[in-house]
Amino acid sequence: MNRSGQEDGRKARRRGQQEQTPVQRALGLLTRREHSRKELTRKLTARGVMQEDADAAVQQLAGDGWQSDLRFAEFLVRSRVGSGYGPLRIRAELATHGLDRDAIAAAMDTFDGDWTETACDLVRRRFGPGSLVDAGQRRKAADLLARRGFEGDSIRAALRGGAQD
Repeated sequence: MNRSGQEDGRKARRRGQQEQTPVQRALGLLTRREHSRKELTRKLTARGVMQEDADAAVQQLAGDGWQSDLRFAEFLVRSRVGSGYGPLRIRAELATHGLDRDAIAAAMDTFDGDWTETACDLVRRRFGPGSLVDAGQRRKAADLLARRGFEGDSIRAALRGGAQD
């Protein structure tokens, strides 16, 4: 078969495919990873789905249990903690996804670790054990923890723990 024959076959296959419904598109996104309602609706409208159709599709999938803001929030908390982020940053990110205070609090409650220990682990990984002996290193570590969204008490405890190693 020549090159133009191959191209004609590909075009015919593409023409034979039916366009996906908004629900199918949303489900395709959800099979890759969890999404919040707000994020899923935004992605659908960015792909050319009308706002009303996107809202209806997300509502249907939420009703059927395919989409859950709580499940998304729990996933995001686990993911961000694993990446070394603190509670302030995680709460702020959850709020950008359109979650209310109760949903954010419920998701944050799923973290059963210790924020101070998480901060200490991040400092140890980044700077090595016992490396916070001079003021410059302690300042860099404090800046890192603040940017990552840790609270002041956790930052101070991590700096003390890092200096004592």
